[in-house]
Amino acid sequence: MNRHDQVVYLAAAWCLSYPDEDLVQRVPLVRAALSEFPGALPAFAPVLDLLEATPPMELQAQYVREFDLGRRHPLHLSYWTDGDTRRRGEVLGFFKEAYRHSGALVDLDGELPDYLPMVLEFAARVDSAAGRTLLKRYRASLEMLRLGLLRDNLPHATILAAICATLPGKSPQDEQEVMRMAGYGPPSESVGLDPYDPRLLPVRRA
Repeated sequence: MNRHDQVVYLAAAWCLSYPDEDLVQRVPLVRAALSEFPGALPAFAPVLDLLEATPPMELQAQYVREFDLGRRHPLHLSYWTDGDTRRRGEVLGFFKEAYRHSGALVDLDGELPDYLPMVLEFAARVDSAAGRTLLKRYRASLEMLRLGLLRDNLPHATILAAICATLPGKSPQDEQEVMRMAGYGPPSESVGLDPYDPRLLPVRRA
């Protein structure tokens, strides 16, 4: 992995994480690292500006509302492909196996192993090949998250676009194109899912 992608992944991992005091203190470091690469900083600037300009409690409330509550912007990659189906347990095991094979001790810190900031940091700091493989395998999840953030006008959308730009191929323009690109339909089971979840609706054919 080249240095640019490594910095983008680590910066994205931090910017998509819960905005605690440590993250806010890292903002100057993130700006400095991204500034080493022409064109890298603008995608992150809106979130970095938000981190610096917003009171901590407001930041944290916004984060919980957008990423932890509801199902519009989940940061768990397999949620987009498998939802709350029985197959998801097998998929989470796949992520754990990738971490084990790296030979490094990966602290999940209470998170599921497909948590995007964790996958990004794994790719940036532990095993670039295995981490990049996970990102490529779940490219559709990244694109669905990007489109959801873009639709809701959230500044994190450009960070997802920066991540996707490091992977082969162009980004799809809409959810239907994502499904066609990935070659799969919605989950066959809907255990615990809202029946009107957009991922469960039939894909219209143009």
